[in-house]
Amino acid sequence: MSTDFKPVSSSKVSISELMLPSHTNFSGKIHGGYILLLLDQIAFASASKFSGNYCVTASVDTVNFLKPIEVGELVTMKASVNYVGRSSMVVGIRVEAENIQTGVIKHCNSSYFTMVAKDKEGKSVQVPGLILSNLEEVRRFRKAIKHIEVRKEVEEHEKLANINSIEDLASLEKYNVLLEIS
Repeated sequence: MSTDFKPVSSSKVSISELMLPSHTNFSGKIHGGYILLLLDQIAFASASKFSGNYCVTASVDTVNFLKPIEVGELVTMKASVNYVGRSSMVVGIRVEAENIQTGVIKHCNSSYFTMVAKDKEGKSVQVPGLILSNLEEVRRFRKAIKHIEVRKEVEEHEKLANINSIEDLASLEKYNVLLEIS
C-alpha cells in the first residue's frame, strides 16, 4: 500500500477545442474516432499529472456517445483520476459541447480509461494513493470498484463457459443470428 497520497484535484485536467469541418465523418457530425483521440490524450495528461510518470492506456473501459457534436461547437473535456490500484488508475472523462452562438451546453460523452504508470525502463510503477475529499469523489471511486468487479466476473464467466455445448448453441436462438456451423 502506498504511503504517498494525492487528492483527486491534483489529477484534474481540462481541454477545449473548436470543432472544425476537417473533424467530421460522412454524415457531417464530428467523427467519433477524433473524439477518441482527444479522450486518450486527456486521459494520459490526467494520469501522468497525478502519478508523476509516463502513462500508457491499458484499456478503454467505457465510451458512451450520448449526443452528436456539430461543426463549430466548442468541445470541453474534463478529466480526473477516479480510482487507483498499485500501478493503474481509472480516469473519468466528461465531454461537453457548447454552441458558441447560443451558449447552450450539452453533455455528449462519458468515458473511463484505465491508465498504467511506467518508469523510464517501461516497467509498471506504483502510483500515489488517492485522497477522496467529498462524497462525489467517493461515489466515483465506488463506481470504479464496481466496474472492475463486473469486468472480472465477465472474464471469469468467459473462462468457464462451454461455447461448444449443444445447450450454449441453443441459447443463441433468441438472438438475431443464424448458425451455419459445419
